[in-house]
Formats: sequence, C-alpha cells, structure tokens
Amino acid sequence: MVKKSVVEILVGLFMMVGIIAFTFLALRVSGLTEYGNHRHYVVTADFDNIGGLKPRAPVTIGGVNVGRVGTIALDEKSFRAKVNLLIDDRYNSIPDDSSASILTQGLLGSNYISLSPGFDSAALKNGSTIQNTHSAIILENLVGQLMYSLTNGDKKK
Repeated sequence: MVKKSVVEILVGLFMMVGIIAFTFLALRVSGLTEYGNHRHYVVTADFDNIGGLKPRAPVTIGGVNVGRVGTIALDEKSFRAKVNLLIDDRYNSIPDDSSASILTQGLLGSNYISLSPGFDSAALKNGSTIQNTHSAIILENLVGQLMYSLTNGDKKK
C-alpha cells in the first residue's frame, strides 16, 4: 500500500515538472515574456502603411535579429503610423542614415522590419528617428493594380 502511494506521488511530481517546463517553453517561444537582462534603446520610424505589422515583430539587419517592434501609434498631425523600434544595446553602431522597410516572412507570413544600414559615421541612439522608410507592400493592392492593368489593356485593343 505504501509503495503504491510513493509511485503515485512520484508520477504526480513528474507531471507537475512537465507542465511547468511546457509552460516555460511556451512563454519563451511566444516572445510574450523576456527573461534575462536585455537592454535596448528606442528608435522611431514613421510609415505610410504598416500592413499587418504587430508589436513584438522582429527588427532585423541582413536577416539577423537586432531588436523588436515596441509600440505602434497613429501620429495625429501627419496621419502616419509611428513605430517604436527597441534595438538591442549590443547593436549600438547602426548608421544614422539607415533605412527601414516593412517586409513579409515568406509569401503569406507575418510582417517584420528590416533595417538597411547607411554609410553615415554617426550612429542611431536613443530617441533617434529613421528618416528613410518603405511601407509594407499590400498584396490586395498589387492584385488590384494587376487586374486594372489587364482590363485597361483589353480596352486599348
């Protein structure tokens, strides 16, 4: 009888450890929480159209993750999307004249921001603004333009 209850307790403990490990792994992979001492600086970029860009989306240079999207808000004066980029402190030498583009991961994947470094000797710092930005390419707009050009081509014949 005692041996059976010891086995049940061990199985219960094993299950609890498994559930805790699974929860930790799920939170870590989802990017909802940050563990560790990640320090960053904030850079702002204004876009005409951000498409489906979401907070916590990656910010990359040459495919290497250098940060993430912080907040996204509408600028009340220019009616452009104001995006705060949280750049990891390790990457503190990104040129000030760099450009930011909103790209899509794969054909129908999620959006992310890709930074293309410029050639200025001054580097981005906390509070800097990226002047040269390229908005997201909206697939529906491209299809609409294609359909419009095809129908106009038929009318000219």
